[in-house]
Amino acid sequence: MMKKLFPDKRGREWKNYDQELRAINRLEAQVGDLSDDELRAKTSEFKTALHKGAAIYDIRAEAFAVVREAARRVLGLRPYDVQLLGGLIMSDGNIAEMATGEGKTLVAALSGYLFALEEKGVHLITANEYLAQRDYELLSPLYDFLWISTGLNLNQISQTEKQEAYQADLTYGTGTAFGFDYLRDHLTRDQKNQVQRPYHVAIIDEIDSVLIDEAKTPMLIAGKMEAHANLHKLGALVMRTFQKDADYQLDPETKAVHFTDQGIHKIERAFDIENLFDLEHQTLYHYMMQAVRARVLFHRDKDYVVEDQQIKLIDTFTGRLMEGRTLSDGLHQALEAKEGLAITEENKPQASITVQNFFRMYPRLAGMTGTAKTEESEFQSVYGLNVWAVPTNEPVLREDHPDQVYLTQADKYRAIVREVEQVHASGQPILIGTSSILQSEYLSNLLQEAGVSHELLNAKSVEQEARLISFAGQVGQVTIATNMAGRGTDIVLGEGAAARGGLHVIGTERHESRRIDNQLKGRAGRQGDPGSSRFLISLEDEIVERFGQTERDRKWKHPKTNEDGLILQSPIDSFMNTVQKISEGSQANIRASILKLDDVIHDQRTVVYRLRNQILQSEDPMGILAPMVLDYVHELVQTYCPEREASEEWDLDKLEMDLKRAIPGIDSQLARVHYEDQAEVISNLHALVERYQGQIQKWKIRASVQHKVAQGALSILDRHWVRHLDKMNRLKEGVGIRQYQQEDPVRLYQQDGFELFTQTFASIRQEMVLWMAEVLEPLEKSKEESPDV
Repeated sequence: MMKKLFPDKRGREWKNYDQELRAINRLEAQVGDLSDDELRAKTSEFKTALHKGAAIYDIRAEAFAVVREAARRVLGLRPYDVQLLGGLIMSDGNIAEMATGEGKTLVAALSGYLFALEEKGVHLITANEYLAQRDYELLSPLYDFLWISTGLNLNQISQTEKQEAYQADLTYGTGTAFGFDYLRDHLTRDQKNQVQRPYHVAIIDEIDSVLIDEAKTPMLIAGKMEAHANLHKLGALVMRTFQKDADYQLDPETKAVHFTDQGIHKIERAFDIENLFDLEHQTLYHYMMQAVRARVLFHRDKDYVVEDQQIKLIDTFTGRLMEGRTLSDGLHQALEAKEGLAITEENKPQASITVQNFFRMYPRLAGMTGTAKTEESEFQSVYGLNVWAVPTNEPVLREDHPDQVYLTQADKYRAIVREVEQVHASGQPILIGTSSILQSEYLSNLLQEAGVSHELLNAKSVEQEARLISFAGQVGQVTIATNMAGRGTDIVLGEGAAARGGLHVIGTERHESRRIDNQLKGRAGRQGDPGSSRFLISLEDEIVERFGQTERDRKWKHPKTNEDGLILQSPIDSFMNTVQKISEGSQANIRASILKLDDVIHDQRTVVYRLRNQILQSEDPMGILAPMVLDYVHELVQTYCPEREASEEWDLDKLEMDLKRAIPGIDSQLARVHYEDQAEVISNLHALVERYQGQIQKWKIRASVQHKVAQGALSILDRHWVRHLDKMNRLKEGVGIRQYQQEDPVRLYQQDGFELFTQTFASIRQEMVLWMAEVLEPLEKSKEESPDV
């Protein structure tokens, strides 16, 4: 029986899992004989073994057997062998691809419990807060029984509640909740306000949604700043006169926009300037770019709505409004100007990190999803994760019908209505997947006109969404929903639905990735249920417009069709597959490009955040700043006593002036001494620095002095880092321009970004040294000796 579980590939690894599965099953009777107290005492026994040097894999089989038995007693659920297999795969740091309805929530509990035994914290990450709360509430009784503490990290909870959640053995939450807490922890100036502890393990449910779909949007915390309202309004006016191809060009695949020479000249004439690319016009160029992006890339009622005189963004994955979310760096204000609304304050980035670089900070990463194989190469290259396809507990009975491709969207929508009417007549439940709220509402109107009773899933919250979609399997039910709606919620067939063929899924267009199509199909046919799917698509769909327009216009302008507009030529399937592969490649390239650019700033962020944490968490922040004095002195010598100049030409007066600002109480005679070379100057100054560092040691015991120095240093660091982020954003725009001059934008960004960071860090070091001197100078003058510890 066990052989049925394992495919032929990775033979040796599957055999190892086979043996471990057998070991777990052999332990079932033995563990089942334990009393409740004896069973939960196994947790302490496992922890003791780990403290004594046992490896986590030495106890894995018995730990899984314990969780299986505890789940049976507490939840009334006994994990199947395929669920145990998923847990084994994830505890080896892999992705378990498991079909919808296979019980992934319980699978996470197996590996979650195992890692929790190490007592370093496990983060169980879900696609939204509803699923985080649902899984937390479902599994907390199981963890409590096994003496494992659990926490729930929601966005709206207090700082104290977050600290408690992070101290638990297992913490549930969304990826963005954990990511934004990381950023906030590196903005606070009081260690007591930090909530996280060092990362250990992240187990991610719907891992493709979290690590792939959300990877194009960095997590960003921004502060408010006054917007250049007039520039935004003028930008919107100028852009109304711009024509595609003549004034700007749009790459439909990457959605990158750039001005043509004609467009640049138009802007220069409008603002009466000679060269838009002069340094003094950098801000103007930025605002014009945001204005054209707002006009070309963002579409009303698809990417945003105007409600209560405000721009409200739409989540393109779920179709829901993202209340309170705004675009940064002036783009939101450009949208407001485009729509003629009042211009609000701009968001200036204070801290940001990409999804990829955030999750790569976890020493161990694992996850599960129903659809990961299509993105396996990206999971491997970016995250070092392999994908293992876990067999289903029951055979999949779903029938996936061939796509029907229509000439026009009008033909397609008429065909969808006919398909719904035909299937609905038998009482078979139907789920129609759409790509946007706009498309959902359009289809709803068509079905209403046809007299088909249906449920339009346009819920305002994920809780309502999950509840409504769970009814989609009832006899006679027709549900329209965006493709990602209610993800993580099983659609259970109602009484009599299986006899009518189970759930029938209708896809209304191919998506950017086959993976999303497969997710929609996977709604039907769970746990051996019958079901079916069909995609009805057209040559006017967005994916074709973006990725196959040229080929379509060249080869498919007048294809052979029937009277309903259905294309009858067989190569059409091949064409649509090619378009989708181009789309997948394009999206992967965008994510790779975002990651390459963020890798540059991630290295810088690591340096800054490490220094920040040292200052924030140290009892001796002055001891961290003291070595900077010598570095700063060396920089001064390089500036005023360059080796390339004769010593007679050195500016020793200015050197002495700057030294007096950096080292309180200095009594230097630099200007009256003759030096042969730079090394002699440095040697002389070393003695001054050592004497000053002795003074620093004297004042270090005063807690008030330490606190004042630390707070000032953090303020300096934060101020420069925010400015640096802004400069790096401008630099990113600049290298985008040079890309069209056949230069490698990533190499340019790395090169120029390194120079910028070198300058920024030198400024940080200088200001910190001068700040410490400013704090200590009055103390030196008054010669106060008594510490106030």
